[in-house]
Amino acid sequence: MKSFIVSMFAAAIMMLAVSVFATDMPGIAKKNQCTACHTIDKKLVGPSFMDVSKFYNGKTERTTSGKTLTEATGGKVPEEWLLGKVSHGGSGNWGSAAMMPNDPTGKKQDEIKALIEFVLGLAK
Repeated sequence: MKSFIVSMFAAAIMMLAVSVFATDMPGIAKKNQCTACHTIDKKLVGPSFMDVSKFYNGKTERTTSGKTLTEATGGKVPEEWLLGKVSHGGSGNWGSAAMMPNDPTGKKQDEIKALIEFVLGLAK
């Protein structure tokens, strides 16, 4: 009987833990094909959104390429710098894979700002 109660308790805790991490990817990320290279909680081609959030919120000291926040952003405010990075693409902060430009014409800035707000909100 004791093992049954312990098993049920463990199952309940695991279900709770899964629901805590079950953050849905926002529609904008799917619409703009961010999910081809990023997930919320694990690295694919690019870093996970959680790793990005932790770094730009000051909860981790360096990117996987070893850069500090000041080195990665050139001293800019993270939200401002990320808007340019997502819009125009580039590489170097998280590895050698280049992120493709997502808004070189500047027509999707509000969508990109919403995505950046979502990503940065993950680790707050």
